[in-house]
Parts: sequence; C-alpha cells; structure tokens
Amino acid sequence: MMEFGIYVHWPFCAAKCPYCDFNSHVRQQIDEAQWVRLIGAELQSVAALQEIRPTVSSIFFGGGTPSLMSPAAADSVLAVIGRLWRIQPDAEITLEANPNSVEQDRFRGYRAAGVNRVSIGVQALDDISLRQLGRLHDSTEARSSITLAMNVFPRVSFDLIYARPRQTPGDWQRELQQALAIGTEHLSLYQLTIESGTAFASLQRQGKLELPDEDTASQLYELTQAVCEEAGLPSYEVSNHARTGCESRHNLLYWRYGDYAGAGPGAHGRLTLGGQRFATDSERLPERWASRIAAEGRGFSLEAIENRDAAREHLLMNLRISEGLDLTAFATRWGLAPSPQSINELRQMRLIAQHGDRISATKPGRLVLNQVVAKLAGSLQKPEAANAFGAGSRTENPSAPTLRTARPRSAEPSG
Repeated sequence: MMEFGIYVHWPFCAAKCPYCDFNSHVRQQIDEAQWVRLIGAELQSVAALQEIRPTVSSIFFGGGTPSLMSPAAADSVLAVIGRLWRIQPDAEITLEANPNSVEQDRFRGYRAAGVNRVSIGVQALDDISLRQLGRLHDSTEARSSITLAMNVFPRVSFDLIYARPRQTPGDWQRELQQALAIGTEHLSLYQLTIESGTAFASLQRQGKLELPDEDTASQLYELTQAVCEEAGLPSYEVSNHARTGCESRHNLLYWRYGDYAGAGPGAHGRLTLGGQRFATDSERLPERWASRIAAEGRGFSLEAIENRDAAREHLLMNLRISEGLDLTAFATRWGLAPSPQSINELRQMRLIAQHGDRISATKPGRLVLNQVVAKLAGSLQKPEAANAFGAGSRTENPSAPTLRTARPRSAEPSG
C-alpha cells in the first residue's frame, strides 16, 4: 500500500520575513487549546472521507513557526492522529523550528511527545545576512539551536538560503562548508526567489534589492551540488541534500506523489478516494478557516483532479528527485505516458537520463527543469504496445545541443 502522511500547518509567526510567501500570520494572542481542537476537527473530517484508513508513515508540523506551539499542544495533535489512524512504529515525525523559539526543555518536550526529527529555519550563518532576511535570531543562536537539537533528536536538518543580495560564490562556498562541518544528516538549500506580494518584491520593484544575476545564480547552484556531493550529502531533490538513508521521508512522499492529509490554515492535501485523485485546499486566513470549521466541520475544499492533470503533477514531482520517474508504474497508474519522441529528444539534449523504464533529470536538466517537465507533460499519450518509452537505444549524443540554464525554482509541496 502507498505510504500516507499528515501535514499540520501552524500558521503563526513572531514576525513576517520579507522573502516569505508562505501562509504565516503574526498574532499577539493565540488560544492554543482552541487551535488544537480545530486542527483535530479538520483531521476528523479527512478521516471520515476514507473508506479504509491507511497507516500513517510520516507526520510534519510546518508553518508558520510550529516551535511556537507548546509541547503539550503537539502531543495533543499527535494523540488525535493516533486515534484516527494507526501510526507506524517507525513513523517519521518532523517539527519545524526557528532558532529564537527553542530551548532545551521545549525540545525535550517535543521529543517526549513523539517528535523524532526537527528541521531548523536557520537561513544564513552570518549576522548581516540574517538581518537582511528579517530573521529574529543571530548566528550564535542559530548554531546553538542546531547543537541543542542534535543532542535531543535522532534526526536533524536545517535550512539555508543562497543567491542572497550581493552574495558571491566565494562567500557561499565558505558558508556552505561551515554548515557541512556542523555535521547534520540533512540540509535544505534554497535559492532565494522573489515572490509576488512579499516585502522583497516591493524592494526589487523600487531598485533597492541587488541580487546575483542569472549566471551567478546558476554558478551558485552548481557549486552547491559539487560541495555537498563531495561532503557525502548529495542532492536527492533539487534543493535537498542528505546522507544515504537520511532523506526526509515525508517530503519524499510528496515528490513520489503519494497521499497525504493537510490540516490547518492554508494546508494542502492529496487523497485517493474511490480510485479518484482529489486535492484539498484550506482557507488561508486563520480566522476565516476557524469560522468555516465551525459552520461546515472542515476548513478545506475538496476538488477532483482530472486524470491528465494528476499525471502532470506526478511527472513534475517525480522529476524533482534524483530517483526520477518509473515510466511503467506511471503508465499503469494513469493510462498515459510521455511520448517516446519527447523522451528521446530530451535524452539527446542530455537533459534526462534513462535506465530501463526509469527516467531522471540530469544536472543540466535540473537547471531547466520547468522546460523539461513542460515538454514531457505536453506529450502525454496512451502508452504504445511496444517500445513505449523509447528504451531501445540509450546512446548519448555528445554533440547534442544544450539549452541555456536557468535558476531552478525551489518550491515546497505544502505549507
């Protein structure tokens, strides 16, 4: 049976970062007990949709800033999940944390509640950059929080943002080597992208935000891959790096296009119900979400996904990860397959590699991943009876043309 995960969105933050377009809100007073009850009600509404309730393999508390939740609140949510579904004994349970909102007792409380993996939003290891990014912690707090987490949790990851204002390859290489020296099993390394509606977008329009140009940004991405791979943390997804066996199980569930429930303001989910793929999309504004649960019993909309659209989503997600797309499983699931011609053209351009019935984006292909996905998705058709995937010839063409590289866009599946 396909793995099943649960995403819980805690939408509150102490401050709104100028680059952030996630669904996060600053509130002075929060009735934590009420929010826990509301999350529980939404989870109950998801469970009621499932004729057979799957076993939970991963749970992720995202935000916002989930480390603003008390350990007791996290424990209560996990207890609700445990009543509604069976949680695998080895389930991965992750909580996102900000360095300025943790201390030893709090971390130990989360661990006692069942959290076994923490992801820390560090974003930079120097104080000037942290101030530019609007973070409330300094580099000393960042390092201290990582060390503390490594002493409490069996699995730890932290995030960094690169291609920051005026950042050079030399700056980033030094910072990345410092990050790797800390010794966590997992790093999430995101290129800074300017999202509409953010403070950074406004500054950029006014000419007050100086970012690396496209060529420098591509160089920073390639440097990231080389340095992490040499250190034993190769990328298993466009923006995520881990030691073998230490990949994020929950995020892999997204990228493998599995089923997951989303609960909380702005949370998304993907569910298979009666053989049909559905999307859930929750109200973003916390107060409106709460009112909708009071009126309807749930804060999300449920929408069927057309078969071809689901196939496109599956294709996009799978090509973000190094393991790529299993063409046979894909065709069995959707009754569609990328045309052999599109596969062969991309192989000749060295943008994808093929091993049997599995295709994956190459390093140059990841730099133009949107174009690669668009070409394959645009060619979806009923699989042919013979040689459906163009696997008869695997010879690379060394003189094939290459496309101009572009900055890969990092995007989290939910939150």
